[in-house]
This record gives sequence, C-alpha cells and structure tokens, in this order.
Amino acid sequence: MFGPWGNEDEADSVRIIHRTLDAGINFIDTAGVSPAGSRRRSSARRSRTVAKKFFMPKSQDAPNSRGESRRWIIREVENSLRRLGADRIDLYQVHRPSPDTDVAETLCALSDLVHQGKIRHIGSSSYSGSQVVEAQWIPSTRSSRSP
Repeated sequence: MFGPWGNEDEADSVRIIHRTLDAGINFIDTAGVSPAGSRRRSSARRSRTVAKKFFMPKSQDAPNSRGESRRWIIREVENSLRRLGADRIDLYQVHRPSPDTDVAETLCALSDLVHQGKIRHIGSSSYSGSQVVEAQWIPSTRSSRSP
C-alpha cells in the first residue's frame, strides 16, 4: 500500500510500482483516496489492467465526496479517468455497502457507465454473499437508460 496507509515516499512508491510492472505485473488496483495522482497515472499507463474501488471519503471534511449515489459515482469515474490518463477503468469495485443509497441506484449508474464504455466490469470488495445475491434480483428494467 502507498500513501497514508503504507509507504508515503512518492518517489520510492513510483520506483516500486515501475519495478513490479517491469517484472511482469499487469494488474494495478488503485483507490480514490490515494493522495499522489502521478503514481496512479504512471501505473495506469504502464499497466494492462486498471482496477479502482469507490466509497471511501476523500476527506472527512467533505461529506458529499463519498458513497454510492449516482451523482458521486459518475463524478468519481470522470475524475478517475482524468487522473489516470485513461479512457476506461477495467474493474470498478464498490468498496463496501452504503446504508444511505439504494443498491438499485448504484447498479443503474454502474450499468450506464459500462454501456458508455467508461468501465468494463463491475465488482465489489466487501459485500457479503447474501448482498451480492440480493443485488442480482434487481431487474435490469430499473436502469436509468430505460424510458
């Protein structure tokens, strides 16, 4: 891990990431709370697969900069693509369930982003098996693309 929860030396982190990519690592998982944009951008350009998670707050002082609402997801994908210097995110993962947002809203936003080509696959990193099963029951007719 790099940043506040790991190695905070940006130059050292970049060196480590580049060395792992040179050794054949082709999967980089980035988080929206990572503080150094250059690390992410450098990683995304050299990696074959880019994965991101969303939910965690960027700042405790910014209550609207987190969660799983459609507005936040769309804004964060656009910001992430810009920061990464990428045209798509290969795997976009919901970090953990949000008690404040209907899972249908989250899935509809993610589905729209897949259809727009901005993300290839969606996933979750901290959902229980029962929460994943429950999400499968959400009808595709609830997509915001529907009339």
